[in-house]
Amino acid sequence: MDPELLERITARRAELDEREELLAKELAEVRAERDELAVAERVLERVSEQLADERASAAPAPGQVGGRAVMLIPHRTPDMEETLLPPDYQRILATVRQAAGPVMARQVGDALGIDVSVRSKLEPLRGKLVRLVDCGWLRKLPDGRFTTRL
Repeated sequence: MDPELLERITARRAELDEREELLAKELAEVRAERDELAVAERVLERVSEQLADERASAAPAPGQVGGRAVMLIPHRTPDMEETLLPPDYQRILATVRQAAGPVMARQVGDALGIDVSVRSKLEPLRGKLVRLVDCGWLRKLPDGRFTTRL
């Protein structure tokens, strides 16, 4: 056998052995990271499910009053978001917030596009404003105007 050829084969085998070690180490690192990601995914799924359950339990649920389905307005807490309110209540709250100061129910109705000259259309809005006051979302001033909570 040719000694030079044998030396080349031995050197190449050493290179490949070294590369195999590096690749094996890198493969172990990749597998470890993949396992960590799988654990992170499971934790994220579990936390997401818990948050969804908490949000669902905090969301306003329809109730029954006099045999009719009605939307219950949640009482405001410091960490509660307006998105838990039904959409029409969110619009009312946004209208009061955008006003330059305290507003009358008639002004809120105008801003929402309600025909305020018709009492039967204004009174339900006034009822919703009072409901928002009762649940802590708004304040009602002694003169009957509504404003946001401080």
